[in-house]
Amino acid sequence: MENNRYAGGSELLDAEFLLKEILGLPYGASVADLGCGSMGFFVMQAAKIVGDKGQVYALDILKEVLSAVTSKARQEGLLNIKAVWTNLETAGAAQIPPVDYTLLINTVFQGQDKQAMFNEAYRLTKPEGKMLFVDWKSAQGAVGPVAGIRVRPEDALKMAKAAGFVKLKDFIAGQDHYGILFRK
Repeated sequence: MENNRYAGGSELLDAEFLLKEILGLPYGASVADLGCGSMGFFVMQAAKIVGDKGQVYALDILKEVLSAVTSKARQEGLLNIKAVWTNLETAGAAQIPPVDYTLLINTVFQGQDKQAMFNEAYRLTKPEGKMLFVDWKSAQGAVGPVAGIRVRPEDALKMAKAAGFVKLKDFIAGQDHYGILFRK
C-alpha cells in the first residue's frame, strides 16, 4: 500500500495519518512510543486518538526529552501520557505493562544494538499486538542522518523477524521515510 500523503509545513511525517490509517489505532488502546523524542509528535497524537480510556507511554533514554514531553502533554491537557526513562537497548529495562501497539519511529538508526531495540519492542507488545516501524529511506536526502547510519528496510525486516514479529505490510511513510507494519 502506498501512502502519498505527506506532512505539510516543517513536519516530516503525518502522525495522525500513520496512527489512524496505517496502524489502525483505536480509542481506548495502550501505546508505547519507544524513543519518543522531545517534540513527542506521535505521543501527543496517539494520546488524542486513544482518548481518556487509553494509555500512552513515552519512552526515552534522555530525561530532558521526557521532561519536554511531559510539559507539552500538560499544556495540551493530555492526562493519559506517562513518561518513562529507559534504555531500549537493555532487555527488560522498560518498566511498563505490555501494550496493544508499539512505535519505533526514527529511533533505531540512533542505537548501537539495533537488534536489542526490536527485541524490547517485541517484549512490550501484547500477543497479536502491532508494531509500527518508520525510519529514514536509505538514500541520503536533504534532511535526516547520514546515509551510513540509516537502517535499510531489508535490515529492519530481518531484525523484526529475529525478534519474533511478522510483517503485515510495507508503506511509504513520507517523502524521506519508509515504514513497515508488524504483528506479534
